[in-house]
Amino acid sequence: MANFSEIINSEQPVLIDFYADWCGPCKTLSPIIQEVAKELNGNARVLKIDVDKNQRLASKLGIKGVPTMLIYQKGKIMWRQSGVMQKSEIVSKLNQFTQTQATRFLFGIALLLERKLTLYRFNTHFR
Repeated sequence: MANFSEIINSEQPVLIDFYADWCGPCKTLSPIIQEVAKELNGNARVLKIDVDKNQRLASKLGIKGVPTMLIYQKGKIMWRQSGVMQKSEIVSKLNQFTQTQATRFLFGIALLLERKLTLYRFNTHFR
């Protein structure tokens, strides 16, 4: 099994839910996080970390209250939020970081084609 550092340094976004078993809002968020994981269908990794069993890590990351969610990508915290959120809000936030390489490639091609078209229009206008 990969260690925490290997997981958060992934190209793939990683949603981490810091929770505690005694926390009422954490119990509300737990099934929402499970639904998020299903909806993402492998495009992001989802972890749940019990702050009582991982106090050193929670302290290192400045987790003061639960539930707290973090999104990591390439070893950097990209987003942080405390409290319960709706599934759609969490999925929307994660989707900002889950563009596939193919999507980025196609977006790059679209930009190149747009520039070529602009250049073509410029050249034909001044002939």
